[in-house]
Amino acid sequence: MRYLPHTQADIDEMLAAVGLNNLDELFEQIPENSRRIRPLNLPEAMTEWELTAHMQELAAAGGGDWQVFAHAGSQPHHIPAIVPYLASRSEFLTSYTPYQPEISQGTLQAIFEFQTLISRLVGLDVTNASMYDGSTAMAEATLMAMRITKRRRVAVSALVHPHWRQVLSTYLAPLADVELITLPAGPDGRTDFSGLCGEPAVLVMQSPNFLGVIEDLEAASQKIKSLGGLLAAGFSEPFALGLIKSPGELGADIVFGEAQSLGLAQAFGGPTLGLLSCKTEFVRQIPGRLVGRSKDVDGKDGFVLTLATREQHIRRSRAVSNICSNAGHCALTCSIFMAAIGGSGFRQTAQVNLDLAAYLRSGLEKLGFRRIGSAPVFNEFAMHAPNNFEAVHERLKSQKILAGLSLNMWKNDIPGFNPEGVWLFGVTETSGKARIDALLREIEKGA
Repeated sequence: MRYLPHTQADIDEMLAAVGLNNLDELFEQIPENSRRIRPLNLPEAMTEWELTAHMQELAAAGGGDWQVFAHAGSQPHHIPAIVPYLASRSEFLTSYTPYQPEISQGTLQAIFEFQTLISRLVGLDVTNASMYDGSTAMAEATLMAMRITKRRRVAVSALVHPHWRQVLSTYLAPLADVELITLPAGPDGRTDFSGLCGEPAVLVMQSPNFLGVIEDLEAASQKIKSLGGLLAAGFSEPFALGLIKSPGELGADIVFGEAQSLGLAQAFGGPTLGLLSCKTEFVRQIPGRLVGRSKDVDGKDGFVLTLATREQHIRRSRAVSNICSNAGHCALTCSIFMAAIGGSGFRQTAQVNLDLAAYLRSGLEKLGFRRIGSAPVFNEFAMHAPNNFEAVHERLKSQKILAGLSLNMWKNDIPGFNPEGVWLFGVTETSGKARIDALLREIEKGA
């Protein structure tokens, strides 16, 4: 949309219509100590070319051409040029919303395709039209399981991303009589759910987990279902599903995830895209919106919002979520990305990720790093580093190489796991063998 600023005459006319003297009077109901009364410290206006040069300088200072071997929930993947080109077409960047099907058929069809692609990827029947991000999708999956089972006990793996678990704790904190249990990490790098007992509503797990390890979701499903609960399984790296069985195939009842890898740039942390899928029998409890395909009066395919269980569509007391928006354009971008690379491209990319991770892991072992756990990994893995690695890491940062992420900051947040001296490494197809070889050579030089 074009930006059409108001002239002073426009502003004066509107103020007169509502009986006010100035714009400040619009905010008098807000306490003065909650208002900003001094002007913003903004630079003078720039020409377009001056602003472009300024932004380029900021971009170079903020990162430039770094070589990044640390992910922890946000992965750098190649995005084909066709993806941003199609996603930025004006037909998709319209101000109209899917509440107006007579105008928004293109948007509705794109959301329908997104639902279909994600359902096939995760192996479940129904996918909603996206959530904010992976962490809120996990929290909504947990609340959904509690409504279905009518239980108040939640078991979450300690190997779910620590930030995601913080979001879950925040969601559950205001609720009465909710018991949140954290299951510890086992020696193999997987969740130890052997001690799970009682009547849990849900077991929440991530695979690959925070340490990059692929969890045994089949065994987890059998365990939680023997206790009458549901399995909510998630991921932050969807490309892993190009090589391993989907969570639905392994017994998950609800699947949540982060789709940033699927065509969305990292962009300093956002916006990203949350995924939430479930079995058909739970469709009335899934939050967000669902788009369905039907026929119009002429017998042609038509798309419309079929189920919407959010508070802005129904009575607030019946709403299953207060998330009143979705990452619609991010979902569109994800759909274009998946259609562009196709099933074979998805699997090939996953295989490249797996192979490069194995290559880096093997090279680090030759330099004195030790593996954490014995379970299989995908494109991310944790290793115990030699004593001098922290100094090496600092030296490499001066060369714009981020050689892993220290897990010491989470030393009290992962029960059953001691992160002291442990570093998390990650690679994708953007890393390449040449860059990995260069990294290994620099590490070998020492501090």
